[in-house]
Amino acid sequence: MEAGTGAIEKLRAKCLERGASGIKGLARFFRIMDDDKSRSLDLEEFLQGLQDAGVSLKRGEVEEIFHLCDKNKSGTLDLNEFLEMLRPPMSKARKEIIREAFQKLDRTGDGLVTVEDLRGVYNCQSHPKFRSGEWTKDQVFRAFLDNFDSPDDKDGKVTAEEFLNYYSGVSASIDSDEYFVDMVKRAWKL
Repeated sequence: MEAGTGAIEKLRAKCLERGASGIKGLARFFRIMDDDKSRSLDLEEFLQGLQDAGVSLKRGEVEEIFHLCDKNKSGTLDLNEFLEMLRPPMSKARKEIIREAFQKLDRTGDGLVTVEDLRGVYNCQSHPKFRSGEWTKDQVFRAFLDNFDSPDDKDGKVTAEEFLNYYSGVSASIDSDEYFVDMVKRAWKL
């Protein structure tokens, strides 16, 4: 077992105690922890941020996590390094069905899902705010995309990585690969 793996597991468990959006929620904390707004965290920002978020780990555990996540050995963590390490392990079958769903949504094939991609794929007619006239179709599409979009950067463009991060939170709460795959197939009509 790699050094620090136990600390990563402990942090992952603490995130998931917060529900399926625990990891996504931790991304919001990442932004809050980033006191100097550098879009990266040094060890002290990371340590203080986890304490502020109520994630109580020993300093040695936090240091292990920090150094394991800092893949490029820059002495700081960026959000992608952090989330990649925290994403719960998923089976090949789960990753494959998530990839298929993303490809279906990415109608232009440019590696991004945008409002334009959702036209003709996502039916917004029954959305309450569309039915009331409060929102346009594009506003409904944008609200839908915001569910998958990175919490730090709601740009209306969802990458395959952001889509995978969203579904990793969902995946963590479902034990059966068969059930997860079936659920995604039904949701995206695959």
